[in-house]
Amino acid sequence: MTDTTPYVLAEVTGVRALSPGMTRVTLHSERLRSYSSTRIGDEYVRVHFPEPGAEPVLPEIGEDGGWKYPEGRYPHVAPYTIRRFDPAAGEVDIDFVLHGHGRAAGWAHAARPGDRIVFGPPRRLYEPPAGAARQIFVTDATGLPALGRLLEQLDPGTEATAVVEIADASHTLELTGPSRRLDVRWIPGRGNGVGPSAITEALRELTITPGTYVWVAGESTELRVARRYLRHELRLPAEWYQVIGYWTFKHEEWLRRYEALDEETVARLESVWTRTDDAELGRDLYEKQLERLGL
Repeated sequence: MTDTTPYVLAEVTGVRALSPGMTRVTLHSERLRSYSSTRIGDEYVRVHFPEPGAEPVLPEIGEDGGWKYPEGRYPHVAPYTIRRFDPAAGEVDIDFVLHGHGRAAGWAHAARPGDRIVFGPPRRLYEPPAGAARQIFVTDATGLPALGRLLEQLDPGTEATAVVEIADASHTLELTGPSRRLDVRWIPGRGNGVGPSAITEALRELTITPGTYVWVAGESTELRVARRYLRHELRLPAEWYQVIGYWTFKHEEWLRRYEALDEETVARLESVWTRTDDAELGRDLYEKQLERLGL
C-alpha cells in the first residue's frame, strides 16, 4: 500500500561538523524513497522541531490538508534547505548554522542518532531564465546549503560568481561545481549577527550585465535594501532576480513588536497583497509599510 502521509517522520543517522559555524544532520526515512523532491538546489522544507529531549508530536491532517496539533503542543517550525537528497538510500542532509541561540540551532547542536523530526513537502524559489549564461549568488551563512547545491547543479558552460559573508574566516566551506568559470569570494566578519551586512555592498561592486541572473539570500531586513537596488536602481526584470529572506535579526524582538500592532494596522498591512496581481509591486508596498511601522 502506498503511504500518502503528507509529512516525513525522519530519524537522525549522522551528525557531522562542517565548520565551527555549521553542522550537517543526516536524516533517514523510508518515506524519502518516494519523496516528491523538486530536485532544485534551493528546495526547502518546513521542519517541525520537538521540545528539547522529547519525541515529535505527530500532526493530524485536516480535510483541507492543514496540519493540526493538540492544543498547546504546536512545535517550533522553521524552513531549512535540503542540502542533499538520496532517494535510493531514503536520506536527506540538512545543514544548520550554529549561531548560539534559537530552538532549531539548539536542536541541531544536541542532535544524536535516533532523534526524530517531522517535515513536509519541499518548495523551491530558484528559477533562472533559460538564457541566463551568467549567474551571481550573494548570501550569508544561512544561504550556504542552498548555494552549495545550486553550484553543483550548474551547467558547465555557465559563468558563476558567488559571494558569501560569514561570521569568521574559519567558517569557509569548499564550494565546487561543474562550471568551468566559477569565482567564489568570502567576506569574513560581516553580517550573520556579528557586524553590518556586506550583501548590498557586494552587489554594488559586481558588474551585472543583461543576461545575468541574480540570486540573493540572507537577513530579511538587509535584503530590502538589496532588492531595491536590483529592482529600482538597476531595473532588472522580476524574472532575472530572486531575493530570499532566510532569517530576521533579533527575530524574537521583531515578533513582539509585530504582535503588539492593533488589529486595524495588521489588516491594513496584510491588505497590501490584495491591491495588485504583481508580486514584486506587492512586495514593494508591503516592505514600505513595514518600514513605516519600524519593522
